[in-house]
Amino acid sequence: MITVGVLALGLAGCGHRAQTQTSAGAHTYTTNQSRSISGGTLSVAVATDTPFTGVFAPELADDTTDLTVTQFGTESLFGVGRNYRFNRQGAATIKLNRHRRTATITVKRHVRWADGQPVTAHDVEYAYEILANRATKSARYTDAIQNIRGMAAYHAGTARTISGITMPQGTQGRTVVLHFKTMKPGMQNSGNGYIWEYAEPYHYLKSIPFAKLAQSPRMRSRLLTFGPFRLTKVVDGQAVRYARNPYYYKGTPHLWHINVTTLANAKVTTALKAKQYDLIFNMPSAQYPHVKHLAGYTTLRKPSMSYTYLAFNLGHFDQQTGRNVMDTHARMSDRRLRQAMLYALNLDAVVRKLYPGSRTRGTTLIPTAYGRYHLRTRGYTLNLSKARHLLNQAGYRMGRHGYRTDPQGHPLTIHLAVMQGDATTDAMNTDFIQQWKKVGLRVKLTTGRPIEMNAFYKLVAANPKNVDAFIGSWSLSSEPSPMSLYGPAAPYNFSRFATARNTQLLQQIDSARAFNERYRIAALHRWQRYMLNQAAVVPLTYGVTLVPTSTRVRNLALTPDHTNFGQWQQVAVTRARR
Repeated sequence: MITVGVLALGLAGCGHRAQTQTSAGAHTYTTNQSRSISGGTLSVAVATDTPFTGVFAPELADDTTDLTVTQFGTESLFGVGRNYRFNRQGAATIKLNRHRRTATITVKRHVRWADGQPVTAHDVEYAYEILANRATKSARYTDAIQNIRGMAAYHAGTARTISGITMPQGTQGRTVVLHFKTMKPGMQNSGNGYIWEYAEPYHYLKSIPFAKLAQSPRMRSRLLTFGPFRLTKVVDGQAVRYARNPYYYKGTPHLWHINVTTLANAKVTTALKAKQYDLIFNMPSAQYPHVKHLAGYTTLRKPSMSYTYLAFNLGHFDQQTGRNVMDTHARMSDRRLRQAMLYALNLDAVVRKLYPGSRTRGTTLIPTAYGRYHLRTRGYTLNLSKARHLLNQAGYRMGRHGYRTDPQGHPLTIHLAVMQGDATTDAMNTDFIQQWKKVGLRVKLTTGRPIEMNAFYKLVAANPKNVDAFIGSWSLSSEPSPMSLYGPAAPYNFSRFATARNTQLLQQIDSARAFNERYRIAALHRWQRYMLNQAAVVPLTYGVTLVPTSTRVRNLALTPDHTNFGQWQQVAVTRARR
């Protein structure tokens, strides 16, 4: 799964008071009200079949596993509210000035790194240097970041500093001002891409050349952070140990230690039954039915900002112009063919039988987790007769062997690329191919088998002739703008769908007028309706975040709906054993 934007680090400590926690319940927060014990160690597993890379700094990390592992020490500068809007509860405050086209960041007093040194304006600015310096090769350097004045010149090496980042009180002060070319409505939200939300300790890293930062022990095994816990030990690719940060600006954490280890996906259920862990992140959704009623645990659940999707290969990415180009002769260029393939799928049955409680049927490209930004619609539901009608109308006739020919009368075979997954994923892909057969479409897997994840994304990005359609997945940031995924210059727009109307609708979402919340909601709804009708990329299932949690854990939450979101210092345990 590719991630867009940096993972929203951390779950949440919360002071929400409710009923006693039970293993049968499913909440976004723990409801354990027993008295917390002094100290204690939290044991956490991250389900993955791949070792973490150990690149823990958000500016350089590409892997969500790395960011999941480091969330206990790495904290965002800014607090966020219910709708992921920035608030004043974090380590720094942020104030936008639309007239001056600036954002003023002020680090709060007493915010210190785990070595006791204060977090300064230079630390905030230095994180932007890491992003933009060509020697770091950071994948986080995006078009959005280049909206800061002088960023492109610094990246190109024609300027030694970023002119659009000023420090009115000097490098050792607490104020940073970002100067933008244009203001965007998404700047009010966490995960917007225009404003970086982390700082790095300049005093600790300044002697390391930018080209060597990613591999430096000071960015890996000896990472320095200002969050509630400090890194004390790393076993490469396997485990991390944290201890309390004695300088944490919000007070001493309840827990003494947090131990984090990787856990093979196939071992998750067994590990939970043996009560080996307090929490498990990235739990395979197919295993949820086996643990949802497990004694001693409850599974915290919430709709996630992720989805799987079916996309069609409609063109290519022009490296010279940096633009997506549609091909009118692409095999899947007829919208009626694409729509027919979607009406042939029985997604309700797939979710009900294969992912009960762990996924929901996708309807639009803005998942339900985005609240009012999500367009309420049924999307594409099973309708075989409509699928057949569309195919007949488009000239795809039934041949002698039960499969359709193309409008020129040639045998039609649609090549589908899918990623390697578990048995449940394979069952879903098999079901889709059988459903398409019911309407006369012959669909075969590209290369004849599922493709390893990294090779899969490299393949679909190249838009080869042997990929007509593909099933991928996205994990999104909390800012809903779809420009970075579906814009005319977005490399991630793997379908290469790029019409003038699509560009117009995307620009409306990010326009100055969209600072008006009602207008932005309407603009997002218009874009969703359009994309559903065009059927170039359509969601299949929405993810559900699932975190099996021991009933001894207190003050943990998944969403910012509660006080103290993202504050691991609030998390505690109420008994010595699981």
